[in-house]
Amino acid sequence: MRAVIVKQSGGMNQLTISGVPTPEPAPGELLVRVRAAALNRADILQREGNYPPPPGASEILGLDMAGVVEEAGRGCKTRRAGDRVFGLLPGGGYAEYAVIPEAMAMLIPGHLTFEQAAAVPEVFLTAFQTLVWIGRLQAGETVLIHAGASGVGTAAIQLANELGAAVLATTGTDEKCESCRSLGAVRAINYRKEDFLAAVLEHTRSMGVDLILDFVAAPYWQKNIAALGTDARMVLISLMGGSIADRVDLGEILTKRLQISGTTLRGRPEQYKIRLTEEFAEFALARLAAGQLKPVIDSVFPWEQVAEAHARMEANRNIGKIVLTVA
Repeated sequence: MRAVIVKQSGGMNQLTISGVPTPEPAPGELLVRVRAAALNRADILQREGNYPPPPGASEILGLDMAGVVEEAGRGCKTRRAGDRVFGLLPGGGYAEYAVIPEAMAMLIPGHLTFEQAAAVPEVFLTAFQTLVWIGRLQAGETVLIHAGASGVGTAAIQLANELGAAVLATTGTDEKCESCRSLGAVRAINYRKEDFLAAVLEHTRSMGVDLILDFVAAPYWQKNIAALGTDARMVLISLMGGSIADRVDLGEILTKRLQISGTTLRGRPEQYKIRLTEEFAEFALARLAAGQLKPVIDSVFPWEQVAEAHARMEANRNIGKIVLTVA
């Protein structure tokens, strides 16, 4: 089969399409003919040599895929050849074929295209894990979502609305703010023009928010702690701004009874990801079919233009997901 490979760690010019062995499905796995795959920040980090795949995972980039089941491995009971499926991978999405555990292969709701389906798994599962499993977001609470126009951000805004929470979102342009509002954010804050802490305290009448989803980390630490209310939670999803925070005030964490968590998804055990997929599917598939939840697609590139797709993500130009079609 053909796949996008990284010739050596480095820039976008290291991406090329080349022939590699076709994976074989183990018992309980499906071989899927990939029709579309989506980009994630992890792909850029892996391409640069800064984020190796988990042990045993494919070294091919790509954490999302949508396609058609080519072959069901021994012991598979619920999926068969010809089924349209999509799901989360530990790697291997930028290829003509990928393998996935049957229990993690969700059926594509009838109206969704392969491109739309490929834009769902990593960001919606990450957002669902962060909001529901770790953040314990409840109806009537308020959540602050940083990087609101990112893939995870656009998914989290929608999921939080479905959970009955009020959403505040930060992003870096007026266009992205408008996108956040269109998805259901009650307040979208352009951090280049407005102090997000002041905006949060104004909106919440100085009570603070109940939950923060943060991708930025170190530069936002002090303001995040100040923006949290009593008994509030914060979940770190990424460290895009750095991992070393200055002037950490542990006293405020104690007096507010705050809970600070960190999470990743790619390296989680398979059984964890299966349970997450099953719970997400129960919550979300009917909502995706009805249009209550929708994948937000920024742009679609043929996979021959994978370098251009990576360039768009690296420049932070995207609102939502960047998707590759696989010939």
